[in-house]
Amino acid sequence: MPIGRFWRRRQWDRERSEEIESYLRIETDENVARGLPLDEARAAALRKLGNRTAIREEIYGMNTIALLDGLARDTRYSLRSLGRSPMFTAAALVTLAIGIGANSAVFSVVNSVLVRPLRYPRAEQLVELHQDAPGAAGLANAAGGLPLSASMYFMYAEQNRTFQALGVWFPGTANVTGRAEPEQVRTVSVSDGVLEALGVPPAAGRWLAAADQMPQGPGSSFFSGRSSTVMLNYGYWQRHFGGERSAIGKNLLVDSIPRQIVGVMPQGFRMVKVEPDLILPLAFDRSHAILAGFAFNGLGRLRPGVTITQANADLARLLPVWMDTWTNGPGSNGRWYENWKIRPTLRPLKQQVVGKAGNVLWVVMGTIALVMVIACANVTNLLLVRAEARQHELTVRAALGAGMGRIIRGMLAESMLLGLLGGALGVAAGYAGLRLLVAIGPANLPRLNEISMDARTFAFTLMLSVLAGLFLGLTPALKYAGSRISGALASSGRTASVSRERHRARNVLVVGQVAIALVLLVSAGLMIRTALALRAVQPGFTGAEHLQTVRIAIPSTLIPEPELVIRTQNNLTDKLKAIPGVTSVGFASEAPMEAGQPDWDNVFPEGKIYPGNVAPLRRFERVSPGFLRTTGARLMAGRELTWTDIYDLRAMVMLSESLAREFWGTPAAAVGKRLRWYPNLPWQEVIGVVQDVRQNGIQEKAPDIVYWPVMTADPFGPKGGLAVTRAVTFVIRSERAGTEGFLNQVRQAVWSVNASLPLASVRTMQEIYEESLAATSFTLVMLGIAGAMAMLLGVIGIYGVISYTVAQRKREIGIRAALGAEPGALRWLFVRHGLALAGAGSVVGLAAAAGLTRLMRSVLFGISPLDPVTYIAVPLVLVAATALASYLPARRAAAVDPVEMLRAE
Repeated sequence: MPIGRFWRRRQWDRERSEEIESYLRIETDENVARGLPLDEARAAALRKLGNRTAIREEIYGMNTIALLDGLARDTRYSLRSLGRSPMFTAAALVTLAIGIGANSAVFSVVNSVLVRPLRYPRAEQLVELHQDAPGAAGLANAAGGLPLSASMYFMYAEQNRTFQALGVWFPGTANVTGRAEPEQVRTVSVSDGVLEALGVPPAAGRWLAAADQMPQGPGSSFFSGRSSTVMLNYGYWQRHFGGERSAIGKNLLVDSIPRQIVGVMPQGFRMVKVEPDLILPLAFDRSHAILAGFAFNGLGRLRPGVTITQANADLARLLPVWMDTWTNGPGSNGRWYENWKIRPTLRPLKQQVVGKAGNVLWVVMGTIALVMVIACANVTNLLLVRAEARQHELTVRAALGAGMGRIIRGMLAESMLLGLLGGALGVAAGYAGLRLLVAIGPANLPRLNEISMDARTFAFTLMLSVLAGLFLGLTPALKYAGSRISGALASSGRTASVSRERHRARNVLVVGQVAIALVLLVSAGLMIRTALALRAVQPGFTGAEHLQTVRIAIPSTLIPEPELVIRTQNNLTDKLKAIPGVTSVGFASEAPMEAGQPDWDNVFPEGKIYPGNVAPLRRFERVSPGFLRTTGARLMAGRELTWTDIYDLRAMVMLSESLAREFWGTPAAAVGKRLRWYPNLPWQEVIGVVQDVRQNGIQEKAPDIVYWPVMTADPFGPKGGLAVTRAVTFVIRSERAGTEGFLNQVRQAVWSVNASLPLASVRTMQEIYEESLAATSFTLVMLGIAGAMAMLLGVIGIYGVISYTVAQRKREIGIRAALGAEPGALRWLFVRHGLALAGAGSVVGLAAAAGLTRLMRSVLFGISPLDPVTYIAVPLVLVAATALASYLPARRAAAVDPVEMLRAE
């Protein structure tokens, strides 16, 4: 049958009905013409035609699809039925909308962050050039992996057989002057091959070309030369040039170097996880490249059909060639790096972008899914009550010939309608929830700016709505649409008692709700305990709310002389100290938890010999006099650096407590001992030991740190050369930290020393500290919301069951009261029932929690997934809430007047 006839079946029915009526008129007229009276003529015409209704039904059946037509009738009946029960419908829809909306919102985050491809063409071909070096002890603690050096880049880029394009990049900052106030901007410096690998075309102008990578003079580092071009990112282009294409070809003063703007990257462009303002060419000076200098991130685009395993083997093939081709200088042996056991371990670029966020998001997704299960259980309980109230109706329909399948289909149509309507409301609730999640999500959540609803989210919501509708309808349909309805008429009299079997399904659902609620509450409790444990950790600084941090960079093009850089930084310290309310000032290569690019290398303590001369790698920090005192880090032994130590270039260092204990047993024993960078370099005296600082975040182990002076003799440069740290973070201790007036005075103090120095990363240590806790706080909030929703729905479920039980047993209650039962005994009868349900659910929930919370191990800190405090406290809270939910209907039962009740019966 053509589908068009199905949609026009009512029109066909009307037309056929008119034809039948026309036939009857013609036949009646002919009978009248034969001499029959009008009534007999009409009756004779009807007899000749036959059953008019049967004819119409036969024609209607020829022009319809029975299944679809039946579904349409069931849907209309369900709409009318739900409309007659507005309170039930509202309660069911709100419950489903909350459950589906929460799942839709969280799925949007999971989909956007973990599932959706990166915003690069053929992103599945992009890989991070990650390397492990298991023989370099301490590397994971210092840097997390082995970055590439400039010489590695040349070897890999020129000799590989598996990449379409390959390059290295490095995030940083630069000072832009000559346009209103000086500004420090985020930059990424890229080699040739990076933009080609990413494949994102510019919005205006062109990419950086190979010619832009040619050094045009000495650069800001030993490995790279000076270049004269720059690309803008879309946001910077809009803010400073109004999005005008005329910006292409103009000059921009970057670190006091005029650079020609050659292109603009499109809106939303990110270099992996970094959203830069400017993109600069690295402009490697090949003549200065050595084996060392492991500082660059690598990425590449694989050739079609090439696997990561094949690419790993290709790069591993080149490592011996790299060691034999390049050198670290006269007398060095490139094969020494065989001790590090370097091995390429390429990873999909998406894995680098997402990082550890997947662990948190899957935990949150799982908890919200459990909330959906509880919501469905609640609505199923409502439908069970509704089905029981409709038993008489179902029995009558069965008696009139409706089969079991027909009745089940009708009940499923109602539940499916509830599921779909709840899903439609859930989309709106999910959109609002998504905006909330984006607002409270941690700033370091990857791809935060890409989170949105898309077709996959709507498909997920539709699927969830359909599954919810099926789940809601199957239990009451199978329970009440089968052979059990046959005795409903006989058992519907006023003397019928409600058997335990009729309550079993509702009790099982409530026990399940309590069990799931307990799992979620235990998860939330573990996160609360984790947050408390994190807050109890000593981070290595004190009074974070009174510590103002400001990052200031002095490029070599602004102040070339290293000693003058230190003089300028010293003057800045003095000017900042003079601000009213400031008690102390210091600066370092980076503040604790600032998440910069760490510096690291070998350290050889005097008297200790390492096999193969391969010492563990340690983290390096450059600190000024007074920095550690300003942050509040405790001095465990010895003393701090002084400005006299700095200017006299005294060979002195400080150590973290853990490193001092590893080398010499105690902090006091370390003072006066010596260590050095390499075996052929001068010894450095340890003058002090400072408490361990959680440099990588409060939840990460404190790294072993060597604190170097901010100015030292350059061990790798020409004789008499100096090594200084040009980009440093100033830490200012003041009770006025964070106030606008104080920040204005800080700016004026800096500009009084040099008006070309911009201030960047202006924030308090408290903000940095909270940012390090952002992922934990986000998980805590989400699990807390899920746990609260679960407990509320579980308590509502118990309240509903007890209330319904009270309503069904009113006659029994009246008899008990008439026979002298005390109100307290009647109350306890129902409270006991509620506690029994909660107890059974708690037992099941504790067993489930013991297994499921082990999956949370990666997001916990300082506690076990089987934390006894949580496993004792949560059931007590849940039982207390259950007792209250049971007491309210029990109190109504105890207040029943037996005379009125029995009279009503």
